[in-house]
Amino acid sequence: MKFEDLLLEIGGFGRFQILILAVLCLLRINLPMHFLLHNFLAATPSHHCAIPHQEAFVNLTMEEVLLISIPRKPDGTFSSCEMFSQPQFHLLLNSSLQPENKSIIQHCQHGWVYDHSQFTSTISTQWDLVCEQRGLNQATATFFFIGVTMGAMVFGYLSDRFGRKTMLQLSLVCSVVFGMLSAASVSYTMLAITRTLTGVALSGLSLIVLPLGMEWVDVQHRTFTGILTSIFWSVGNMLLALAAYLVREWHWLLVAVTGPCLLSIICLWWVPESARWLIAKGKVKQAHRHLLRCARVNGRKDFTLWKDMPLTMYAQRIVLQREYKNMGGSYSYISLFRTPVLRKISLCSGVVWFGVAFSYYGMSMNLTGFGLSIYLSQFVFGVIEIPAKMVMYVLVNRVGRRQSQAWTLILTGLCIGANIVIPKPFTSLRSVVAVMAKGFSEAAFTTVYLYTSELYPTILRQNGMGYTSFMARLGGSLAPLMFLLDEVWRSLPEVTYCGVAVCSGAVAFLLPETLNLRLPEGIEDIE
Repeated sequence: MKFEDLLLEIGGFGRFQILILAVLCLLRINLPMHFLLHNFLAATPSHHCAIPHQEAFVNLTMEEVLLISIPRKPDGTFSSCEMFSQPQFHLLLNSSLQPENKSIIQHCQHGWVYDHSQFTSTISTQWDLVCEQRGLNQATATFFFIGVTMGAMVFGYLSDRFGRKTMLQLSLVCSVVFGMLSAASVSYTMLAITRTLTGVALSGLSLIVLPLGMEWVDVQHRTFTGILTSIFWSVGNMLLALAAYLVREWHWLLVAVTGPCLLSIICLWWVPESARWLIAKGKVKQAHRHLLRCARVNGRKDFTLWKDMPLTMYAQRIVLQREYKNMGGSYSYISLFRTPVLRKISLCSGVVWFGVAFSYYGMSMNLTGFGLSIYLSQFVFGVIEIPAKMVMYVLVNRVGRRQSQAWTLILTGLCIGANIVIPKPFTSLRSVVAVMAKGFSEAAFTTVYLYTSELYPTILRQNGMGYTSFMARLGGSLAPLMFLLDEVWRSLPEVTYCGVAVCSGAVAFLLPETLNLRLPEGIEDIE
């Protein structure tokens, strides 16, 4: 008897599973509040060079002081990174006559003055991460995703070895500790280190929540489970916009988005360990206890049904032990590449995950240029994800996982490419296309989580999720750095996001279809 048959006997989607999913969805809200925090934590308000001896210009308005002290850019706005070495009083007579002598223009010598109308403080204003230091500002997001990348490999392996729930608890506790330390940072170096460690901790939460939920539900409700947990990512997305709108100071904003992890730790105590994992590890009695509890909560009280269950689970354990023996008695990330079919799945899914994350975070961290405030853009980007997920719930069950994955990625790239050629003044049209791109991108992310959980066997599922999550976080780490390419060519970042999304979408066609198939338990099921 397969584990799927056991689930059907005790209730594959009853009150027990609904309660588990309710807690896991609450946990998932925490993720976007940190993963997309860079939009507000490192926001750079409008700024200009600090003007020395400004008190000497008491008879001039602020606009006139800027006019004689700060050169204008070709678009007519004041430069953010340059100033005149001496006041250019002649510009008061004719402001259109910008000095042709470039030698009188120099970089900011006395710091910067920031517009605090939108943000009380950010790390940009705290440590002057602008102009020549702009790269350090973008690198803050990269450090976080490097942490998530490292955590994906660590938690993927540890959750297969020590259990899903144990690693989930460790992930949440570490997230609280490092999140609070980030809020207390007194230097950029301290912030970079603590944000990296926060990324490591949160990676466990990102990696384990969905597989744990899916290992408790039957085949018919796997898609619903994947979409439901994904919807709560969007809820967290919108809550981040609200939190950032209400808390404009970066230290307290970090406290606000870390606080919910404490509630998650309390709620997680009720969630049981994965019975699939327990059986695979030979812990039959513990799995038996959880399955009996599931039956009672689901109203399946015919306890005569359970006399032979330990024998059934023992038989399944023997099958899995045979798998381990065939693999040389151990399993690791190397096992993902040992057999032909599993090797192809791992290579292709790695490329797909990289493309999904690279394009998703590339758009999610570019909230300007659409004619909306940064808070409204964040909220709208979160709202559009929900109908995108609803549509995917229908599509992945009608057209399949593979087609859905490939086309959502390709359409994401095409929408990003369309915004390259749409002129900047057409802000409404650009906003609509950007929202469409965000919707397709989120649909691709929703599908890839569900799809990957179904591609790998139980004994390697968390290793597979760890590897693919590593590839995703690699894409997430590189995505914010692409914005620095606008100094080479203004549209180069968008061209890069577009090309990667389309190419990774094409690779998705090489993956096998998993619609209505049972979750594979061992490598034999894959090969």
